[in-house]
Amino acid sequence: MSAVRIKKGDTVKVIAGKDKGKEGKVMSVNAKNHTALVEGVNMVTKHAKPSAANQQGGILHQEAPIDISNIMYVVKGKTTKIGYEFKDGKKVRVAKATGEVID
Repeated sequence: MSAVRIKKGDTVKVIAGKDKGKEGKVMSVNAKNHTALVEGVNMVTKHAKPSAANQQGGILHQEAPIDISNIMYVVKGKTTKIGYEFKDGKKVRVAKATGEVID
């Protein structure tokens, strides 16, 4: 399995699936399952019973994990692959389309 190059806080675009074309911010990444939770993407309906935390209960709309292979990093409105380079003795992520350092 390949390394997960997407991190929490990255802006990504969905390239496959029912939400193709949508952009959002990564809320969390699960490297073990190769999935990510993206803001406003892959919304599902969940039925919740009333509880101490949620007095009302009812129908909730929330994000579900999406496979990392179905999202791409966005830099300056353009999707790009992510590579790694060594700069000043540190390993940094680099946007392949622009060549600029991500973090």
